[in-house]
Amino acid sequence: MSTTILTFNTEMLLVLSVLAITIILFITELVRVDVTAMLVLVMLGLLKLVPPNELFNGFASNAVIAIIGIMIIGAGLDKAGVMSRIANVIVKLGGHTEKGLLPIVLGVAALISSFMQNIGAAALLLPVISRVSARTQVPLSRLLMPMGFSVLLGGTLTLVGCSSLIVLNDVIFSVNPTLPNGMLPIPPFSLFAPTPIGLALVTTGIIYFLIAGHKVLPATTVQVMQSIAPVTYFRQRYGITGDVFELLVTPNSPLVGASILVYEQTLNQNAAVIALLKGQHLRLSPAKDVILEAGDSFAIMGQLADIEWLAQQYHLLLRPQIGIFTEILIATRSGVSEVVIPAESSLIGQTLLGLRMRKTYGLSVLQVTRQQQIVRDGLRDWVLQEGDTLLVHSTWEDLATLKENNNFITLTPPRVQATEELSVTPQFWYALIFASLTLWLVLFTYLRLSLALFIGAVGMIISGVISIEESYKRISWQTIFLLAGLIPLGGALQTTGTATWIAQQTVNLLGNMPEWVLQTVLAILATLFTQLMSNVGTTVLLVPLGIQIAIQTGANPAAIALMIALATSNSFMLPTHQVNALVMGPGGYRVADYVRAGGVMTVLYLIVLVAMVNVVF
Repeated sequence: MSTTILTFNTEMLLVLSVLAITIILFITELVRVDVTAMLVLVMLGLLKLVPPNELFNGFASNAVIAIIGIMIIGAGLDKAGVMSRIANVIVKLGGHTEKGLLPIVLGVAALISSFMQNIGAAALLLPVISRVSARTQVPLSRLLMPMGFSVLLGGTLTLVGCSSLIVLNDVIFSVNPTLPNGMLPIPPFSLFAPTPIGLALVTTGIIYFLIAGHKVLPATTVQVMQSIAPVTYFRQRYGITGDVFELLVTPNSPLVGASILVYEQTLNQNAAVIALLKGQHLRLSPAKDVILEAGDSFAIMGQLADIEWLAQQYHLLLRPQIGIFTEILIATRSGVSEVVIPAESSLIGQTLLGLRMRKTYGLSVLQVTRQQQIVRDGLRDWVLQEGDTLLVHSTWEDLATLKENNNFITLTPPRVQATEELSVTPQFWYALIFASLTLWLVLFTYLRLSLALFIGAVGMIISGVISIEESYKRISWQTIFLLAGLIPLGGALQTTGTATWIAQQTVNLLGNMPEWVLQTVLAILATLFTQLMSNVGTTVLLVPLGIQIAIQTGANPAAIALMIALATSNSFMLPTHQVNALVMGPGGYRVADYVRAGGVMTVLYLIVLVAMVNVVF
């Protein structure tokens, strides 16, 4: 163990300055996290804190390639229907009660996320859990948050379950050359090294929700909406029990030049305009500021006597039957459903008007729900965010095509596919074969994790399970640039002696405390960091520091490194993690719900984590 006391120098000051700027940008989100990582690369290069020939090594690192491989494999399994089949079979075992469903739902969520990226597992299970909720009448808010938490917990079961564990061995490899003379290198972790700890964490989560779920989950629940006919939707929305009629605006009508809003103010809630044909543009739930012109037609819902009076009063032509509105109102061809905007959607940050949702995707957006805010007016300028739930009208055919579109997660299945069974295609078997081959290579050969995963990914592509174009879309390039940018910063902390100096100051501050106290402090520090920045960034920055502190205090550096990487999955208190953000809207959760349910889970996670690390090591 080294006894040399390091002196603070200019290089350390520069590294700490870059680190401080990085943390501030992560917390304030002045720029995107991947842009922050690119800025880190620029600063490290200009300040000559990393040799020029090593500055961009992060892009070719084992961790980056491994993450790309696991994303493609997970996408292939998803597209081939393997994960959906596993999820559906296991969920069917849960029965129709909350107590019966929770262990099955949480168990399958943890199992899937142990070999699939967390956000991918959550996106896969979201529509499945929504359908289970509708079929069993168990409120969705009682299932979605536990499912999301279990996905995070399941990421601790294997070394490929989450990005922080995938990058762990790479961080250790970068630290080993800086270890004191005579000290053996820290060995890399195997695929199932974290499994005993992960199993304890998953079990804790299941027991927690079984015992306390009804107390910590919100009392106000959000029921899953089934795909319904447009007429049924408008009857529910306006509370009108009448029929639908078609009215034509004549040239001598006093409504010419007036807005729909002016017209609706005369209806006294006895009728409601639900669709408008203006020129060649057919609109469901038209905006209130649309000006009516002669020749416009609109569908109106109400009692026949009221509609006849309105037609006479405003010189409107009442047609004997619905003609031009049949296509958008008939239940066998179209309906109203819910879709969610996931984290990887390219639509985030764009307005509904700019996206031309009806022309591009065949969707008419009726309302948007963000957290518990419901918006129906001013949708043209609405800027989409991750987790937004869109209530849309579409044909069942258009809704079915969204299943293959990564920009949406459909919560309600199209009626034409409601009873359709999953078919076993050749791609299904190819996906199983290459996923199994990858697992065998990881477990029983000495190939690096990145190469083993890349073999499986390439196999998925060449066998036609997933196309190369879709593979590019399924890769989270934000994560790739974030990781590639932060790896050199972690290296600079080591090579400049900054991590060792911080470790020495920390040891002097803590004094001769028991090892479990030191572990708890580091676990809490990692938990706090991961609430404010990514789990990858926290791992890259804190693992070298933790190893140096372990060396200074005589603790087990491997145990400290694994504990820090696992602590970065302790992201339950705030909806800042992508998984929490994804389920927040559909579940109708508030930030306070995460603080209440996630706060208890955070404490339990820390206790079990520290205890199991000491048991395993």
